[in-house]
Order: sequence, then C-alpha cells, then structure tokens
Amino acid sequence: MAKSKEIAAQCPMDITINILSGKWKMSILWHLTRGVIRFNELQRLLHNITQKTLTLQLRELEKDGIIYRKVYAEVPPKVEYGLTHLGETMKPILSSMCEWGKNYQKIYKDMDEGIILDTEQNRIEITE
Repeated sequence: MAKSKEIAAQCPMDITINILSGKWKMSILWHLTRGVIRFNELQRLLHNITQKTLTLQLRELEKDGIIYRKVYAEVPPKVEYGLTHLGETMKPILSSMCEWGKNYQKIYKDMDEGIILDTEQNRIEITE
C-alpha cells in the first residue's frame, strides 16, 4: 500500500502521535520554532542528547516533512535545520503545550507552598 493511502486510513491523532513520538522530538521542534539552528547548537540546547540520537530524531522529522536540512559545502561541513511550512503549522500547538506546562509547574509550586489542588472537584484549597 502506498504511504499516502496508509496515512489516509489512520486516525488523525495516531498520525500526530506517530510523528511526534520520541523523547526529543517535541523539544527539537520547540527550539526550531525560534528559527534555523545548526546541529551543534541543537545538541547544546538539548543538554543530555547524544549525537546519534539527535541525528536519528532529526532524520525522522525530516522524513515526515516537518523539518528541512540544509548542508553548506564548507570545511568543516555546516548543517542547519529549520521548520518546513508543514512544521510551521505546529507552532500554535507547541505554544499551547508550553503554556500548559507552565500552568502545571505553577500547580506544583503552589502545592509546595501549602495550596492543595482537588483534582476531582477542580478546586484549590489553601492549607495553613
């Protein structure tokens, strides 16, 4: 079966999850929302990622049409990565996820300060 027919038969959420699954892909995309980045800079931004893992994740995102790779004929070789037009459409999604993460951080910070979140009632109580 051709890839386009295979994709057309899948659940849209499954397609999204399959493209974005991988420990580092979301972080890679988040950094690329700020603009074109060289390989070494991406590796520095992602702290604990190995060169092999970063290369694999970038290749998968490139294969899926989310990012592009530009190689310059220089010595040493210079390689840059950026979002494709399709990748650019993910910016609002990534921004929303970042905002959700900030809210989640705040909830746990508040819990450390004695504010308890009742997840069943969606209620916050302050303890003394």
